[in-house]
Amino acid sequence: MDVQTIIQKFQNCKCGKEHTVGIREVAIGSGITKDTGEILKRNGFAPKLVFVADEYTLRAADGVLQSLECAGYILTKRIYGNLRTAEMKEVDAVKELLRDNDGVIAVGTGSIHDTCRLAAAHLQKPLCLFATAASMDGFASYNAPITDNNFKITYAAKTPEVIIADTKILAAAPEELKSAGFGDMVGKYVGLIDWQVSHLLTGEYYCENVANLTRSATDKIMSIADKILSRDESASKEVFKALLLTGIGMAFTKTSRPASGTEHILSHYWECMKLIDGHLSDFHGKKVGVATLLIMEEYEKLAQLEHVKAKKEIPDWADIYQNYGVLADEVKKLNTPDTITDEIEPKQIEENWQTIRKIVQSVPSRAEILSAMKRAGCATTVGEIAVTETLKENGMKYHPYMRRRLSLMRLKNMLE
Repeated sequence: MDVQTIIQKFQNCKCGKEHTVGIREVAIGSGITKDTGEILKRNGFAPKLVFVADEYTLRAADGVLQSLECAGYILTKRIYGNLRTAEMKEVDAVKELLRDNDGVIAVGTGSIHDTCRLAAAHLQKPLCLFATAASMDGFASYNAPITDNNFKITYAAKTPEVIIADTKILAAAPEELKSAGFGDMVGKYVGLIDWQVSHLLTGEYYCENVANLTRSATDKIMSIADKILSRDESASKEVFKALLLTGIGMAFTKTSRPASGTEHILSHYWECMKLIDGHLSDFHGKKVGVATLLIMEEYEKLAQLEHVKAKKEIPDWADIYQNYGVLADEVKKLNTPDTITDEIEPKQIEENWQTIRKIVQSVPSRAEILSAMKRAGCATTVGEIAVTETLKENGMKYHPYMRRRLSLMRLKNMLE
């Protein structure tokens, strides 16, 4: 993938923002694991690297260590058993290793990559991602969701200078991870709805070109739903490229808006509540896919309303903070001294309601998304991601308050 060509297409964008991304090279190909060391050398990576992986990703990336060592790299290794959650304590641990090294290579997507992205950003050290599965969309993002004291916060991080993906490895990834990547992608439809609605009502920055980049990538993935579970390298490459493009969209805008909406916040709510109870959540993309179906059901119900009567939002903060329990202080920080809906007048909603309906109706229907998810082997019910009915309902009610971000779910509270 020629990142520089993509960047050129977004120069002089009508949104007025300069679109840049710090990626030097994206290397995608069959059997390129053996070339990892040489790829890093030609991109100026110095000899001393922190090598971060877990036992599963290291096994999947067989040959990557040999390639690096043959190219003369001196590695300080941090190998986890199975890193399922990106926690601040692990960011700090990687930072300590990185202080005496020149850069970091993250072997594995998701938590491993998020941990390394924030650590590398804090110390301004080069980062390489060696992807082992097309399971999420944060490859090129400048944001990293990190859990600290059981509360998940999205921090400004950095994008990798180099991204490497061996399509043999991607095609051989567990089916569950492939389906998770598909689930993460369909969530973009909700994200695009929320972004446009927020722009309409609050004037939040919005770039139509970046939104179209996300939309086309998501539509492409929907069109190959039947191939997601195959061991077809070309299909795996297409999924990876689509996930990467949405990450580039986040990098272009320096926000997660092009790739996530309230469906991601709902997933984060479930994760935080389970962590409080001492339980790990399922894979990110699996949860996002299920959350997407729940949110789209609500959005389609709203879009059926021909007219609405709106009012100022009057949240029951005592009830909300009680629900969040030990996380209440973090939620308070996001909603005081003012909250995201304070500046929205009810009349704005009423006058723009027909446009909001059209925005919801502009994406594939919940039924179409559900059909594609089933063909791609995705989880489609809360039971499949170990979320109870109580946790589901609490999530639907309380999740909009754990981010200072307008969504149609938050706006729903202003409708009579």
